[in-house]
Order: sequence, then C-alpha cells, then structure tokens
Amino acid sequence: MSCGTESDNAAIWGILHANPHKRHIVTTRVEHPAVYNLGKYLALNGYHVTELGVDSSGMLNLQELTDAIREDTAIVSIMYANNETGVIFPVEEIGHIVKEKGSILHTDAVQAVGKIPLNLSKSTIDLLTLSGHKLHAPKGVGALFIRKGITFTPFIIGGHQEKNRRGGTENVPSIIGLGKACELAKKYMSEEQTRVKQLRDKAEDEILKKAPDTRVNGHKTKRLPNTTNLSFEFVEGEAILLLLNEKGICASSGSACTSGSLEPSHVLRAMGVPFTAVHGSIRLSLSRYNTIEDVDYVIEHLPPIIRRLREISPYSKETKVKEQAGKISARV
Repeated sequence: MSCGTESDNAAIWGILHANPHKRHIVTTRVEHPAVYNLGKYLALNGYHVTELGVDSSGMLNLQELTDAIREDTAIVSIMYANNETGVIFPVEEIGHIVKEKGSILHTDAVQAVGKIPLNLSKSTIDLLTLSGHKLHAPKGVGALFIRKGITFTPFIIGGHQEKNRRGGTENVPSIIGLGKACELAKKYMSEEQTRVKQLRDKAEDEILKKAPDTRVNGHKTKRLPNTTNLSFEFVEGEAILLLLNEKGICASSGSACTSGSLEPSHVLRAMGVPFTAVHGSIRLSLSRYNTIEDVDYVIEHLPPIIRRLREISPYSKETKVKEQAGKISARV
C-alpha cells in the first residue's frame, strides 16, 4: 500500500465488493478522514452507514455497537486509536462483538502500531491498516493486514503482485524501510510506554497550570502515550500554530489530513467540546527522539502565546465583560 488512506479504502471497498448483497457499514463519528469521508461517500451512493457516537472522553458505547450490527452489515470499521486525541478503543472486545454478530472487523491502526503492543496472531481483527511514516519509516508506504480466510476483492486491478491483492510494481526500498522501522519500534516499545509518556504528562501538567481555561481532550488514561490534544478557550488554533512555528515548535490543529481546513474538528465536535474551545485546539505528538529539553521549551513558549492571543481575542474580552457584570449584579 502507498499509505494508510489507500489501505483503509482497500479494506472497506475490498469487503464491500466481495459481499455485494450486504449494503450496511458500521463506523464511528471520530474516524480518520480516510474512513470518515469514505463513509459519507458510500452513504450518498446507495449504502447505509451507521456512525457510532462517543462520550465526552471520546469513548464508545459498546451496547450501541451491538445494537447497530445487522444481518446485512458487510464490515465494521473502527479505529484502534484516534489520530487527534490518542484515545484507544477496546478493539479486541469490539472484535468479539463483531464475530458474535457474524460480521467482519477492520481497524485503522495507523496511530497505534509501534506505540502499543499488538499481537495479530491472537487477535479478533480481520483487517488492519498501518502507515510507515507514523513509526519513522519513509512517507508513501503502508500496509494492509488481511486475515487468512477473508474473502477480499483487490482495490487496484492489475498484475499478480502481492498475492493478487494489489496490482502494480512494489515500492521495494520503502517496503524494506517499513520492515526495519517495525523492527526498531518493537525494540523501543517500552520507551514509548514510559519515558515518552512521562514527557507527554509533564507537558500537559505544566501547560494546564500556566494556561488557565485549558482542557485536555480525550480519556485520561486510555490514550496513546505520545499524544495530547489541548483546547485553549477563546483563541484560534491556526493562530497558535503560526506563533508556535515562529518558535520552531511543530504541532497541528487536528490530524495532518485536516490541518489545512478551517472547519472545526469533527472528532472534537462528536465529543461535545464547547464552541469556545473547539476552534482553539491543537495536537502535540511526541516520539522517542524527543527530550526533556524539548518539552521544557514548549512549556516555556506555549503559555505566553496563549496569553498574547487572549489579550486580543474578542471572545475573551466579551467573556471578561460578562463576568465583571455578573460580579456587579451579585454585589447589588
């Protein structure tokens, strides 16, 4: 596969084409655009798509999933870990539900692979998507795991490459790079779980102290160890990114695939993040190459940026006026 997006599309289209009599798909409201937008497209082209909601911490209601799967459900596509918040779904438990209902489970594990342990030999997952650049392999390479016995129609029709599952000449150098990256990711997995998580937690704690009216989006513990999504009330995420860039700090206003859009994150909207905060949300992603000095540098520069933006924010000024009026009314 060339990337995670192709892998997601290949998985879903491959199952739909192999089961033309089944016209129902179950997914969630917080999927990566590769699945989320494909679901929108399918819904406009004769398929019935059920999108499961999430609570304020970004977690699914598994009873809602159980109730959603029907006899004509071709595939259930639920991500392993969210690309914006890092929230981890109970995919193995989801897999047991899907199997009991007689359907097929695909998971977009692009964010999870290389950061948390996965053992597909003992898994309930039928199809799994991963992308190389998320674990330090070259950009432009991905993979799709298909469990033996799953009937699958190729997304790209051509020659007999890759056991007739994807036509076209293989990108051999990048495939080798992906294999080596997976090997190294396994070697450094414990570091992701400990040192990187400690760096993430330190960044969150200090930023929350130094920048009031800030929230961390996503479940407190059921998150990837390297990801934090922060919402700053009364400021615009794009302005935060611009000023962070001036300091040499890389961040995004959501996933890399939506950061070019001015629309508020569909993930945070699904979680019910307030309007005053949803536009002021950024994602910071750490890796084993980050240091405590990197984190201290972010802590030094991000809170002053937020203060500076709030000083010129019309929303912030309006809120201060209302708060002051409330205090006067209370005294009266």
